[in-house]
Amino acid sequence: MKFYSLNNQHIGASFKEAVIAGIAPDKGLYFPEKITPLNTDFFETIEKLSNYEIAFKAIHQFVSDDIPDEVLKEIIANTLDFEFPVVDIEKNVASLELFHGPTMAFKDVGARFMANCLGYFSQGQKQDVTVLVATSGDTGGAVANGFLGVDGVKVVILYPSGKVSEIQEKQLTTLGRNIEAMEVDGVFDDCQRMVKTAFLDTEITYHKKLTSANSINVARWLPQLFYFLFAYKQAKSKGKNIVFSVPSGNFGNICAGMVAQKLGMPVKHFVASTNVNDVVPKYMKKGVYEPMPSVATISNAMDVGDPSNFVRIRQLYQNNLETLQNNLSSYSFSDTATKQIMQEVYAKTGYLMDPHGAVGYLGLKEYQKSHPDTFGIFLETAHPVKFLDVVEATLGIGPAIPAQIQKVMDKVKKSHRIANYEELKQHLLQH
Repeated sequence: MKFYSLNNQHIGASFKEAVIAGIAPDKGLYFPEKITPLNTDFFETIEKLSNYEIAFKAIHQFVSDDIPDEVLKEIIANTLDFEFPVVDIEKNVASLELFHGPTMAFKDVGARFMANCLGYFSQGQKQDVTVLVATSGDTGGAVANGFLGVDGVKVVILYPSGKVSEIQEKQLTTLGRNIEAMEVDGVFDDCQRMVKTAFLDTEITYHKKLTSANSINVARWLPQLFYFLFAYKQAKSKGKNIVFSVPSGNFGNICAGMVAQKLGMPVKHFVASTNVNDVVPKYMKKGVYEPMPSVATISNAMDVGDPSNFVRIRQLYQNNLETLQNNLSSYSFSDTATKQIMQEVYAKTGYLMDPHGAVGYLGLKEYQKSHPDTFGIFLETAHPVKFLDVVEATLGIGPAIPAQIQKVMDKVKKSHRIANYEELKQHLLQH
């Protein structure tokens, strides 16, 4: 399997090369040259398969040229040692809970898969790989945890100062060892821009081997298709048209779900639910893609004004807006609407949503207004405790602090404060 740059299809790479490079030399995102559907038997008998077997069969075509089957099985076992339950909330609405991993966020899957792949690829290498990653919230903690102690890999995480929750900040600034946190005076888009600039800066890349652990990296992005398949396995017996509503920021997660659909997963539709950072909802209506400066919201992991992975979604549908509209709907919601629905759902069902899951729920309900014959699954992408201040202020209650979070709460934050790209560059060159 080859991967090509979405800026130039003549620029190709193996899975290993794409993972280590992170981004193509022309700044394009890597994309698989083909997606071969799985046998229909796979989906007809999916209930009989373990999560490990499902993941192995789903990812195999993309990685088998570079990762032997036995190594791949070990990587999957290391990645998927927690549950992905589909929890019924009300009639025809369920939550796919993706917060049962070590950092209590959906990004644990991609971060752990990539860390294991990079650890395997780095064996016997003389030069360390530096993983450079921007985070709007949960990516940083998941990457820090996934790569902690991996031989031959150093991690530098950029995050916007004052724009991640206290718990998210603790998870990415307190681990030490091979993990460094860079606190940026700016917004997530500034962090992401610095990362992309560094990849193309030959003064840095001459001395250091850089890669990214954002969802722009194929090893972070693709394994997210696993839990859409796990959800289908659990919801298949519902006997209705299945719809996934995904709270969307950089659009890697929903794009991975669409790859699962291209593999043959029988789902009716996807909903991209955003906060007021509504570049994609506007595009879906007007057909014009206009990036904008991101706006801070209570669902901070989705505060993205130029979502990197949307170009992959467009490629999945041959850049045909009409075809895309048949498969994807997109709606945006305010903080006020988000808080209100958190209150309503908790009062009615007792289910506690984090603000990102609440946006996903809102998008699903909006779609179901005109499609009542569907069974909707919204993604609960992070544990509510990670947004404790928002949950407490909105609902007047605070969830119990899980063990995964308690262990970082009393640790001391360590970060390097930077204001511009030049400061990042000097730090990378000097350390």
